[in-house]
Amino acid sequence: MGILGWILLGLVAGAAAKAVLPGEQPGGLIMTTILGVVGAVVGGGIARAFGLGNPIDDFFDLSTWLAAIIGAIVVLLLWGVVSGRGSRRTAH
Repeated sequence: MGILGWILLGLVAGAAAKAVLPGEQPGGLIMTTILGVVGAVVGGGIARAFGLGNPIDDFFDLSTWLAAIIGAIVVLLLWGVVSGRGSRRTAH
């Protein structure tokens, strides 16, 4: 997959992850793309760790898109925990 494929995959996967998770997510277009690319790498690593092959190998393969979106969700959740956004509660 070429660089343009990674950018498009990252943009769509990052946007999908932000749409799935509730609340306001940080970052604009560039950060969403970076989130998706990192998510694709993380998702591919998770899939390989579970013995599911190499899902990030073909742009038009459903497993590529699922791994990228799931990976982006994991990265966004981890970012929420690390930055403290995921566990913030309002005082009553």
